[in-house]
This record gives sequence, C-alpha cells and structure tokens, in this order.
Amino acid sequence: MHKRILHSQYTASLASPGAALYNVRVPTTRRQFSSGLAGAALQTRSPRPPNIVLILSDDHTVPHLGCYGDPVIQTPHLDRFAAQGIRFDRAFTAAPQCVPSRTGFLTGRSPVAARMGRFSSPLPPDIATLPELLRAKEYFTGICRRWYHLDGPARPGPVTGPLFEKHAMRTFAKRVDFLDGGSPRAKTAERVNAFFDKRPSGKPYFLWVNFNDPHHAWDRDNPFDRYDRARIPVPAYLPDLPGLRDDLARYYGEISRMDDEFRTVLDIVDRRGGGDTIVVFAGDNGYAFPHGKGSLYDPGLNVPFLLRWPGVVKPGAVTRELVSGEDLTPTLLEAAGVAPAKGMTGRSFLPLLRVGAAYQPREHIFAARLAHGNSPVTEDTKANTFDLSRCVRSKTHKLIYNCTPQYEYWPVDSGRDAGWQEMAAARAGKLAPKHDRAYFGKRPVLELYDLEKDPAELDNVAGQAPYAAIQRELMVALQEKMIVDYDFLPLPLAE
Repeated sequence: MHKRILHSQYTASLASPGAALYNVRVPTTRRQFSSGLAGAALQTRSPRPPNIVLILSDDHTVPHLGCYGDPVIQTPHLDRFAAQGIRFDRAFTAAPQCVPSRTGFLTGRSPVAARMGRFSSPLPPDIATLPELLRAKEYFTGICRRWYHLDGPARPGPVTGPLFEKHAMRTFAKRVDFLDGGSPRAKTAERVNAFFDKRPSGKPYFLWVNFNDPHHAWDRDNPFDRYDRARIPVPAYLPDLPGLRDDLARYYGEISRMDDEFRTVLDIVDRRGGGDTIVVFAGDNGYAFPHGKGSLYDPGLNVPFLLRWPGVVKPGAVTRELVSGEDLTPTLLEAAGVAPAKGMTGRSFLPLLRVGAAYQPREHIFAARLAHGNSPVTEDTKANTFDLSRCVRSKTHKLIYNCTPQYEYWPVDSGRDAGWQEMAAARAGKLAPKHDRAYFGKRPVLELYDLEKDPAELDNVAGQAPYAAIQRELMVALQEKMIVDYDFLPLPLAE
C-alpha cells in the first residue's frame, strides 16, 4: 500500500458525526466556521453569473474520504479539493436511494412532493429542474457519464418503454442542451471535453457529472483495491466479521478509483471551464451496507459534500450546520441570480458560503424512504425493495416513522455479499444483542435516537419518559413536512 497523502493545512482536529462511529478524529483546517466565513481574502467577482459544476459519486457515506477523517482511505485529490473550499459535515440527502435523492438535489423539493416515489418513474414534466431554470439565465447546460436516474430506467422494459414514448414522459433531452446518459468510465474525459466543445464561447455553463463508483457491486479486480483488510475500521453499527471487512475493502477501492476519476474531471474543468466557477462534489446517498443505503439512519443519508468557489468561500472552511439535499438547487439558483421555482421547499445556504453573511440555521432535515428498484411486490418482498418510512433529524436527535414495519429487513443491493450472509449466519447467539436487535425481528413503527449518546443509532428510546418532549417536537415537525409535501402516507399524529 502506498503512503496516504495528507496536506499541511490539516492541522487541527474536530469530532464529526461520522468519525464518532469509528472513534477517529477528523482532520480540518486551522479554523472552523459554522456560519459567516469572516476574514477571508477575496478576489474581485465577475459581473457574469458563475459557472456551476455538480459531481456526484454513487452510494458514498461520511466519513469515507481522507478529509472527513477516515484513517485508512486514500483520496488525495478530493482531500486537496476540500482544502480549497468548504466541507459540510452534516449534509443529508432527501432520500437514501439514487432516484429520489437526485430528485431532491435537482428540484429543490422532496421526492414525495415531486411525485418520484417509484424508481421506474421519469420526473414529471411540470417539475422544474436546476438546469432548466439556469437556461433562462442564458446558461449552457449538460449532463454526462453515468445514467442520471431522472428519466425512468436507462433501459425500460418492453411494456414500460413504449408507454413512456406514448405519453412523452422522457423529457431530459428537452431540459438540457447536452445530454449523455450512460457512458462508461473509460469515456469520462471524452464526454466532459465534448460538453466543453459544444459550449458557446462566453456563456456561463452548468455541467452535472455522474460517477458509477462506489456503487455496488464492488469489483474484485479493481487495481485500486490495495487495502489491508485488518486495517479497515468497522463502524459501531456493524459487527466485526471477515466478510464485512472484505466488503468494506472493496468499497474503499472503488472510492479510490472514483477519486482518480474526480481528478480527471476537475483537471478538464480547471483547464477549459475558466472564469468564476462553483464546483460541488457530493454523494448521492449512503453506501450499500446494513444501516446504510435504503435506511433512514445517518449512514444512509449523511454524504460527503464539498464546495469550492474561489473568491467567495474561504479555503479549508468547515461547517456543521444541517443541510438538506433539497437545499442545493435553491442555493445554486441564488448564486446565479435566478429565482427559485414555485413549490421548492429547500432553502438556500448561500450565506454559509459568503464572508460575514447572516445565516439562520436549519432546525431539522427530513428524508423519505420510498420503493427501491423496479420489481413488482410479491409475497417474498423484503424491506430492501419496498419500504415506506420518513424521518426528521435535528442536530441531536432523530425520529424515524416506519409505515411498513412488517417487512423483513434486508440490505439494499448487498444482501448476497459475504458481509450480510455472515451476519445472518451468526445471528443465533453469536451477534451482539445490539446488532441482533438492529437487523433481525419485527421493526417498530417509531424509532427515536439520541445522537449525542448513540451516534450509531442502535438504542431506540421512543416512548421513554425522559425523551417525551423531544419525541413530541420531532413528530410535530415531521407532521408539518408531510402535510406541506402532500405526503400520501398516514400522518404520525392523529391530531
């Protein structure tokens, strides 16, 4: 294994929600910021609206980057990028799955409000997206690389496909100027360069680049999988089993490969993009491990989120304010001088980026667990495919409302891998009680977690007297969100 690259800027330490699960410290810069970034030395701003680049890794959980404190992972390019901008420690996607999460990022509203509760659904044509609204400001807009998930399945079936055509439901060819959906990794540089080849000179641009990595299935022949299984940190919400360590090591290898692809994209943007440019890197949702993707626990929702904007964001800044995936589009629209669309429930965090700006922090973030994949419901359906739940999270507590607790838990995507198979085999008296409770047996309708005492979210305190006021506060907040979003699920309170 080659020696991990660190940067001299990372000189102080800060405990983060993700790092607490591993008992590690997070490297950060000399100064931490939670709102206004006072004291930054700023460049002169261009009168033209900024260019915008959005880069999404696939199934990527905090803290799996070096800049978030993972003691083993090798991500020198993203670590360097983090040192050039701001790191968000509490960024949460609007859903723990690819399609609804990307809906939140690109529309500024929840996937429930956008009517994207099914993987096979294209985005309704009446729901405006970030690139469309930027086009009104004369932006040249594009999407490239991995399938972007908002036009239905990349390869719809023989019944579904003709129906999409009949009702003109696949709309993204009209929503953007440059559309590439599904190019392989080997074509990354070619497709990003093709976007810049077509960009009219002098126009501001928006480019959304999607990566495959580190999406399951994790390669066994990945040259970036150099990790010593014995050194891999196993989070507290998982048992320490050989199969899980092997799964984690292969996942780490895919993150390192993605880090290399990120460098390719950033090099092209820096060379050809020019001018005033915001670059955002984020995970689309959490990783495909138990307690992760498909669940409303933090490993399913808390993703790496880094933003670089030279002349505005102080290099090496860190914020622990709550940020939702719904907030990305309103923020970038405000930065471009474009009004948000009617119905957007996200809120701009632009003041967090600007020096000395006043910012009213979020009290809560919300997320929705919706149907996963394209399979019909059968008698053998498990929670990995069909599970309906909602959550509300403050900085200190989380409430999960399970509306299909009768379904047997099964991890999304990785249920046939060695890690989960070993967990299932070890269940009979060999798993720690906390892990047995978390993954096996009947699930409760309500889950409440004290995140300061229990960051692994293993000790459900719902219904306990000391938490009655907090539970009530969160249930009322969730009730309001579900009402505003016209949620189809029964409300948690009958009042």
